Amino acid sequence: MIYEVLLGENFSKLHPKLQERYRLPLNEEFFATGVMHSIQSGPKILQPVYKLFTRMQFLFPESGDNIPFSISNRSYLNELLQGEVYWERVFYFSNATRKFNAKMTVDLDRKVVKDYLGDPAIFYSDLEFRVTAEGFLHIQSGEQRVVIGKREMGLPKIFTGRVTVIEGYDEKLDVYTIHVSIFNDFIGRMMQYAGTFSPSAR
Repeated sequence: MIYEVLLGENFSKLHPKLQERYRLPLNEEFFATGVMHSIQSGPKILQPVYKLFTRMQFLFPESGDNIPFSISNRSYLNELLQGEVYWERVFYFSNATRKFNAKMTVDLDRKVVKDYLGDPAIFYSDLEFRVTAEGFLHIQSGEQRVVIGKREMGLPKIFTGRVTVIEGYDEKLDVYTIHVSIFNDFIGRMMQYAGTFSPSAR
């Protein structure tokens, strides 16, 4: 719902399967399962912080290959009667189950998705959506803020993470594809993962 409104006429340029996935009517859910072929967490110096973040269902310290995961997107009206989508990503490591959750709304004036990461939210990022020539969805982060209760404070560049997401569809394998990278200009990789997934019943 919110993504179709944001992209406007460009929504029809998405691969048909991505249109199906991102149309997401009100009070409906997209649920899928798949495999993250590679998950790379951040440097060791950040591991204690990431361990703390797991309590907020945000970043996590584990890395690995061929990790089962599930993804759920649910559309609803929030308390402000705005269309909102709740994202729940669950990664099933052999020694831990980790979540990476978010809530998204749209700012049509600025033409961005407002992404609140964590549950409860501890981090905010503008997201810019565009459709690639292949019909894939390219997502790039913009302004970022830390969230403390109901207050939000801007982050100096040294603390920001440059987020790039590319979601596509592999017609030969009949699966959705996802690649996410979060990089900081000073410390390098903060998180990176890539995998495939297919719609599934709960």
